[in-house]
Amino acid sequence: MFEILSHINFTPFLLSFKLAFVTTVILFVVCLPYAWHLSQTKSAFKPVLEAFSALPIVLPPSVLGFYILYALSYNSPIGAFFDKYFGVKLVFDFPGLVVASSLYSFPFMLQPLQNGFEGLDRNILEASYIGGKSKLETMFKVVLPNIKTSILTAVVITFAHTVGEFGVVLMVGGSIPGKTKVASVAIYEMVEEMDYLSAHVYSAIMVAISFAVLLSVYLFNRKNAIKVGR
Repeated sequence: MFEILSHINFTPFLLSFKLAFVTTVILFVVCLPYAWHLSQTKSAFKPVLEAFSALPIVLPPSVLGFYILYALSYNSPIGAFFDKYFGVKLVFDFPGLVVASSLYSFPFMLQPLQNGFEGLDRNILEASYIGGKSKLETMFKVVLPNIKTSILTAVVITFAHTVGEFGVVLMVGGSIPGKTKVASVAIYEMVEEMDYLSAHVYSAIMVAISFAVLLSVYLFNRKNAIKVGR
């Protein structure tokens, strides 16, 4: 067993974790104000915004990946702009993976945050405003501490979901070692090459990581529920 582990190339795992970390940070910053807006708005367009935001959940990864690839390609206005002015190639490179992963994991960050905001007691907000706190102070000192379970769930699920992405990252990034070859793509190639032993080892590592991440969320939520119950 130790001999097998010594021959494992951990670069795809490190790349997956790097992608998941960057994606999670970006989505948290983007989704936090957007989730707050959705939780507070009474606009007739709210269902439209929610449906559009949830599209990545139901769309096949190949469909989403194709449109992202098309939008970021060298011949597209977006791809040409970044290539010309920033020297950044969005397809078949890490920046493209970040964009694709951010779009694909968007609802996994948004929905837990929105549910947390919508479940917040309105009396807490009103008391904060009456106490003289601004909207920004209320957000950071009152709202966020009271939805920390939702925040943890959103962050952990987004991270885990990004680590396990396959279809979208393969479409947009391909399989370039050290740049776009994440763990899920590496496993796919091992199966294609009929290297089942390595595929088993890599898959087992992914299962263990996913289980540990989800277990941490459930244990935290259980501990938090016990504290609230007291």
